[in-house]
Amino acid sequence: MKRPDGVRARWDKAVLVCAKCSRKLDTGFGEDGKPLAKALRRHLKLKNGPKARAGVVEVKCLDVCPKGAVVVVDSATPAHWLLVHPGDDLDAVAARLGIG
Repeated sequence: MKRPDGVRARWDKAVLVCAKCSRKLDTGFGEDGKPLAKALRRHLKLKNGPKARAGVVEVKCLDVCPKGAVVVVDSATPAHWLLVHPGDDLDAVAARLGIG
């Protein structure tokens, strides 16, 4: 039964990825050239939804708009935003976000 005040998630961490930045890039991430959020989920073998150990969520726009990079916000350190460039190692990105 769902509680009226919310849904319980098993996430240890939530990561916000700018969808607009991902869409603007000509190349993607990972072997398939996917958007960063999908590539991170696939690389870390994360499930979707509240049963995953971490949440990688695409948000509409974070209004930073760097050239040739994607803005990522770690919920544990919201004052420090990360710029991820195509070709960056996804293991290194995950380690910097603390979800590796």
